Amino acid sequence: MSKAQLVITAVVLEGRSKSAVARDYGVSRQWVQQLCKRYEAEGDAAFISRSRRPHHSPQAVTTEVEERIVRLRKTLTKRGLDAGADTIASHLATDPSLINVPAISTIWRILKRRGFITPQPHKRPRSSWKRFAAELPNQCWQADTTHWHLAHGGGAEILNIIDDHSRLDITSLARHTINGPDVTAAFTTAFTRWGPPASVLTDNGAIFTAAPRRGGRTSLQITLGELGVRYLNSRPYHPQTCGKVERFHQTQKRWLTAHPATTLTQLQQRLDEFTEYYNTVRPHRAINRTTPIQAFNARPKATPSGYLIPAHCRVRTDIIDAAGVITVRYNSRLHHIGLGKRRTGTKVTVLIDDLNIRVLDRNTGQLIRKLILDPTRDYQPRGVKCGNSPENRDQV
Repeated sequence: MSKAQLVITAVVLEGRSKSAVARDYGVSRQWVQQLCKRYEAEGDAAFISRSRRPHHSPQAVTTEVEERIVRLRKTLTKRGLDAGADTIASHLATDPSLINVPAISTIWRILKRRGFITPQPHKRPRSSWKRFAAELPNQCWQADTTHWHLAHGGGAEILNIIDDHSRLDITSLARHTINGPDVTAAFTTAFTRWGPPASVLTDNGAIFTAAPRRGGRTSLQITLGELGVRYLNSRPYHPQTCGKVERFHQTQKRWLTAHPATTLTQLQQRLDEFTEYYNTVRPHRAINRTTPIQAFNARPKATPSGYLIPAHCRVRTDIIDAAGVITVRYNSRLHHIGLGKRRTGTKVTVLIDDLNIRVLDRNTGQLIRKLILDPTRDYQPRGVKCGNSPENRDQV
């Protein structure tokens, strides 16, 4: 039994006063009077709860606007662009003919009602993440690679570099396989256009850093050190550290899916088109709905602090191969050091102080060779042989 039926029965059947019924049942006298009038006019239908919806909704979204929201959703999705409620609201706001732009929450409810959104109630809320954001443009660049399949078969790799503060797409480079020289060249070109950043953050991929492996420093590490750019690595198996560029991959791939490329050249053209749109047209939610180029130009740029990479020192062991050489890596490049075929199979210890190298017999401690590495040559000529005599030990 509803409370309305209880109140009406007490007044009509029991004959109690409206004031007494209102007092006894904790309701207003005006409501009791309203129920009694409704009962006199409608009979038992007065017991049914009425909708509390307003009779008039002047701010309600019209059918025309709702259909426009749906069309925008379909169009943006087809073009491989962001099609969420935020983006749709920003597109509607640019139309001078639309006086009242629906709220983002209203647009979201329309999309949900029309079947475009599947709620994810168990998804981790954005507010729970601990976020880092650079305070200035060029304070930190993030770089990472991702794989992509060409439309007619074959794969490619894409190197993306973005500015942490403004989300500016600094560089998007396509190659069949990205290697160390590609990375260094891309950064060097970016420095010329946008200026060198204060720091660079990447994962632990071999094309970026040699830190987790034996093998000296990569060409990128050396180039950054020479410019005073601080180089940072993410924690192994923790992609969230480079989360901005990882998220950028997803946005970029939506575009590429809608604009398939059949060749590597065409893929690079698609990337250039996307970069232009992403930097200059697309409003970004994380930077207050401005475009990345606007955010990049809005504040003064950070510059390298003069950080210099320390001289690289390491000790490694090796065995002289059948050709009489050992191999060391410097600046992402392998260099072969000749020691003589007669020493094939000899176990050696190599002392490396940047470009200064000494090769010792591991068993006797004899200096087999010392040299200053020539980074421009793959094979380091033997020069004067070193023997047991002190005078020979001092020769190159």
